[in-house]
Amino acid sequence: MTMGKHGNRIIKDLEIGAIIETLNRAYADEWLAYYQYYIESKIVKGIMKDAIIAELDQHAADELRHASMIAGRIAQLGGVPLLSPEEMIKHSGCGYTRPENFDVVGVLEDAIDGEQCAIDTYSSILEMTRNRDVVTYDLVSSILADEVEHEEDLQALYDDISEFIDDMRRIV
Repeated sequence: MTMGKHGNRIIKDLEIGAIIETLNRAYADEWLAYYQYYIESKIVKGIMKDAIIAELDQHAADELRHASMIAGRIAQLGGVPLLSPEEMIKHSGCGYTRPENFDVVGVLEDAIDGEQCAIDTYSSILEMTRNRDVVTYDLVSSILADEVEHEEDLQALYDDISEFIDDMRRIV
């Protein structure tokens, strides 16, 4: 696979292979985040569980959409997205956190950590591609905006639940 020759010229002072490798790490992160949100929405327990499930399901859909966007860009660049779960785990920058605590607070803590890692990952890719690869830069900028919103949504839920638990402990 090769990118169109004219489209290839827009990339300045940056190896296409390096972009593909970096995007494949992000692609792996998105697939693993999708799965983590998916499975956590099935096992989460506790107060406000339904609100958490709705949020996790929405985030799972977003992460899958991000993976599709990144796979498309990898293909445009002439690369091949990672082809197996084993490769995804091996190349992931953020990794996968196996749920250990199914309580809403534990699930939210894991999800917030994942979003913070994604924010760091996409910020780094923006630095890498700024003024060098406008297409990847714009794509990643869009994904980063979603990840920032995800962190904010999850943190708000976490804060609300934590405050409620603290209030209940003071009453008891």
